Amino acid sequence: MRIVVIGGTGLIGSQVVKRLGEHGHDAVPASPNSGVNTLTGEGVEEVLKSADVLVDVSNSPSFADDDVMNFFTTATTNLTKAAAAAGVGHYVALSIVGTDELPESGYLRAKVAQEELIRESGLTYSIVRATQFFEFAGAIANSAEQDGVVRLPHGGVQPVAASDVAAVVGRTAATAPIGGVLEIGGPEEFTMDGWVRTVLAHRQDEREVVGDPRAKYFGTFLTGRQLVPNAGAQLQPTSLREWLDAGN
Repeated sequence: MRIVVIGGTGLIGSQVVKRLGEHGHDAVPASPNSGVNTLTGEGVEEVLKSADVLVDVSNSPSFADDDVMNFFTTATTNLTKAAAAAGVGHYVALSIVGTDELPESGYLRAKVAQEELIRESGLTYSIVRATQFFEFAGAIANSAEQDGVVRLPHGGVQPVAASDVAAVVGRTAATAPIGGVLEIGGPEEFTMDGWVRTVLAHRQDEREVVGDPRAKYFGTFLTGRQLVPNAGAQLQPTSLREWLDAGN
């Protein structure tokens, strides 16, 4: 199959392209660097010609509320229209567990809008909702640091290795459309502050991590298990300890 991967040079996309290629598919990485700009529409129609599957693992370059909403609504509108015109048989999008449970987050509101556009497009589709990636722990700590102290919510998370996410996205792209949502997460549940504290301690980062009920995550309070996948989710094999011990 010819599978076009939007965001195909990023953390997830590059691994999806590699895995699909290893299984004999014609995996085409598409990004602004390759002349495909989903915001302007440049190169989108051309790259989707004769494509069997479209995989969208792209992300907004800015996380400001208006910017991220504009990115996902504009890009998804351009992609769905071009995919329909090209006769693409399967639209696969990567989203986030908990998108519709945290409406105060501008980023998650934008992901909800993206999902709605895909559902309403008339295309056959699969939406893979993943939990936070292990790889994001350091960036989360940096964004939450104040005067040398990392203040994070105490709500639940069930982070997952990016390699496991890429494997699921690749398998989904190479099989029949789900016609709905597949949730995935890692094998273990943590609190947000506990997860990041574990990663920083492993890396001998001496910053103090404090669980703070006033701390926000992507603009919203996280007090419960909104970011933990629902029952029936596909839990992936790589544990946080295995991931850390692998040199991450």
